[in-house]
Amino acid sequence: MLEAVVERFADGGMAAVKPIVDDPALPALKKLERVFAGIAGWKAERKELVLGIIEVWNSDSNAIVREKVRRMTVRLMVPLLAAVVRQGVDEGVFRVASPDETAAVLVSLMLGFQEQATHLFIARQAGTIPFEVVERTIAGFTQAFERILGIPTGSLTLQDQATLHFWFG
Repeated sequence: MLEAVVERFADGGMAAVKPIVDDPALPALKKLERVFAGIAGWKAERKELVLGIIEVWNSDSNAIVREKVRRMTVRLMVPLLAAVVRQGVDEGVFRVASPDETAAVLVSLMLGFQEQATHLFIARQAGTIPFEVVERTIAGFTQAFERILGIPTGSLTLQDQATLHFWFG
């Protein structure tokens, strides 16, 4: 049952970000930021569902489901991000040798980002970490994305302060 819920969840999230990727008027860097904002916004609109999933997500009994979701995310997200990376290269903003492989690396990093965010959320709810740990972790992931894309530090915003406070405040 969890697998079906998560699959519908992923399909809905993809439907939310595809129009962003397909918008010819948006520069690549803005597209990338809006993809992350779109995913975060979509989850925020379904906060109760997300919280319900988090409760069972990390259990050992769901390891196979997590792996299936990871593979599905890679399958769905890599082509979308490859198009954005390719556009960024064409615009002279991203400095990467291979947009397709870079997109695969970005999706892997994104999955790690989401996993870490889940752990941070649980720790914040338990009161075991301060908000500053969340901020530093997000900054580290943001810097990694920037370096992979070959853009200057401070060029990319993965999560704005309002979103951070919504989930981790």
